Amino acid sequence: MDNRARGRGAGINTDNKFRKQEIEYTSEDWQNWEEPEKNVKTLFIEEISKSILSKSDSPDLRNFNSINPYRGCEHGCIYCYARNSHEYWGFSAGLDFETKIVVKKNAPQLLEKLLNSKSWEPQTIFFSGNTDCYQPAEKVYQLTRQMLEICLKYRNPVSILTKNALILRDLDILEKLAKLNLVHGAVSITSLNEDLRGKLEPRTVTGKRRLQVVKTLHEAGVQMGVMTAPIIPGLNDHEIPSIIQAAAEAGAVWAGYTVVRLNGAIGPIFEEWINHHFPDKASKVLNQIKECHGGQLNDSRYGLRMSGEGKFAENIRQLHDFACRKYFAGRETKELDKSLFIKGGQMKLF
Repeated sequence: MDNRARGRGAGINTDNKFRKQEIEYTSEDWQNWEEPEKNVKTLFIEEISKSILSKSDSPDLRNFNSINPYRGCEHGCIYCYARNSHEYWGFSAGLDFETKIVVKKNAPQLLEKLLNSKSWEPQTIFFSGNTDCYQPAEKVYQLTRQMLEICLKYRNPVSILTKNALILRDLDILEKLAKLNLVHGAVSITSLNEDLRGKLEPRTVTGKRRLQVVKTLHEAGVQMGVMTAPIIPGLNDHEIPSIIQAAAEAGAVWAGYTVVRLNGAIGPIFEEWINHHFPDKASKVLNQIKECHGGQLNDSRYGLRMSGEGKFAENIRQLHDFACRKYFAGRETKELDKSLFIKGGQMKLF
């Protein structure tokens, strides 16, 4: 009998390395928490945050200032690097990451305070640097929408990455930002194979629907790209050309990628997942991931950790580069306009 929580990515709750005492949940516990749809309930934990902007000092992500209104993510993507960050708040990187969502209720107020501060200089703010800003919680809390309205008010450029069609709810704001050249958009597409997508990213929209999002936003004037990330050798690497071709036909002008790396708790979470869903492929996939990262599932080496090394990583790089040259020939992304920023917001215009 399969006791895994239905509709979730992780099949286990891994130990939290920061906790001296760990609570272990059994399959019976999860059954007691079932909703009528037989899914494990999601707990939303509201907090009042002290800050909202995360500044990256990583050599791999220069000048990357991001906003994440939610900690944890119901999408349940099994490979998500953000899982490890959930341990800082006393939770597990496994099922807890998908079922215990921390909501930064005052995120819009913090953003407006930041943009109105004397020290703020206009720069692109990235939405979803860690977790998806359009995950299911956004339908209720609308924090991302409120923050986009604030960015429009202050004319501050934004870049958005998501894998949820909920972004189309905010088309009215995005169109206004696009007319001012204040927004870039990107959709994460890891697979157009619905069987794989449903196991890999259980609470996300289909790959076909994501391509429709790219098309709709492109037609609204938003400069669009796709992230074919992460590439998992032996699982979705063969789809690179077809995803990039479909994205280009939908109006995307660029594509990026990363090679999957399974740092910290993500390693055992992914191993349990692939042995459960793809037992015949598990050994091959895990070995190929290791070959991309110096013999380990994890990789923290700057300059190599995202792209990997070795023959499998090189094959992925060449395949991705070739597809981009073929399907994005003659297309380019315009730099967002920082000159329109209004200190103090639109009230200064009157």
